[in-house]
Amino acid sequence: MSKPSDKTRVLTGITTTGTPHLGNYVGAIKPAIEASQDPNVQSFYFLADYHALIKCQDPKRVQESRLESAATWLALGLDTDNAIFYRQSDILEIPELTWMLSCVCAKGLMNRAHAYKAAVAENEAAENQDADKGITMGLFGYPVLMAADILMFNANKVPVGRDQIQHIEMARDIAGRFNHLYKGQYFTLPEAVVDEKVEVLAGLDGRKMSKSYNNTIPLFVSEKKLQKLVRKVKTNSLEPGEPKDPDSCTLFQIYSAFATAEETAAMRTDYANGIGWGQAKDRVFEYLNEHLREPRERYNRLMEDPAHIESVLHKGAERARAEAATTMERLRATVGLGRFV
Repeated sequence: MSKPSDKTRVLTGITTTGTPHLGNYVGAIKPAIEASQDPNVQSFYFLADYHALIKCQDPKRVQESRLESAATWLALGLDTDNAIFYRQSDILEIPELTWMLSCVCAKGLMNRAHAYKAAVAENEAAENQDADKGITMGLFGYPVLMAADILMFNANKVPVGRDQIQHIEMARDIAGRFNHLYKGQYFTLPEAVVDEKVEVLAGLDGRKMSKSYNNTIPLFVSEKKLQKLVRKVKTNSLEPGEPKDPDSCTLFQIYSAFATAEETAAMRTDYANGIGWGQAKDRVFEYLNEHLREPRERYNRLMEDPAHIESVLHKGAERARAEAATTMERLRATVGLGRFV
């Protein structure tokens, strides 16, 4: 299938199962937004709300998270003129393509998916008679849905964490199988892009910042709440005046993820000189608060104007569906589901 342009196509899915936090910003949002401004790249950014249903059956939470996620990316400067920004659930062709791909995907491939194997292992460890207890078809087959997200727009590159590389490989396998069965180059084989320089922030308790651990610092909490959360960051018992190791300190890691190289070097010197934990936490709070002040104000305005967010997503969906509809018309004919006349 021919592409509408020769630009490199990069596709990024945005999870919609929680409130975006500092770790999301540093690890995914910031580099993705910078990439959205590259005129040589056709970027696709989508709210992965079909995927959200696998983990969350709370309609209110899913709805809130979709709105919060969209507002976050827009507040932080996503270029929606260059990038195509849409909700997965607005592209009706996605579930249709998912079914087509399911019909060429080997069950054995899905048996090897990490998430499914982990769920089975958990059941076996609990000595459940049914190894598939509590496992839905959504969990089992979601790599096919992910493949449809990618292959619908023939993405060349998909930025992911290491834990998602397997899914890109599965998308390649499925695309290759479809191309082979129907004797044509219908799908581009995508490549996983893992940025080794992307930082993984630690959370309040020193573990990886994650909604699963309930140790996050949400991006756009109020100034008072931000201060309270920064003060909760776990530190050791070293007294003021005693040298401290910045490289093993969550507080320093959070600060350096946002600060300039010069500011980070100055803070490192202060650690060596024995800065007190209270003073260090105040400095980190003040820096973060100032850094996030403007985007927080934009975020709050957006949250108060969901109609504007809806309008932006509607325009993105129109752009995405214009291509998806053409793609699916060709694929329907390819598999024998085309019109008679």
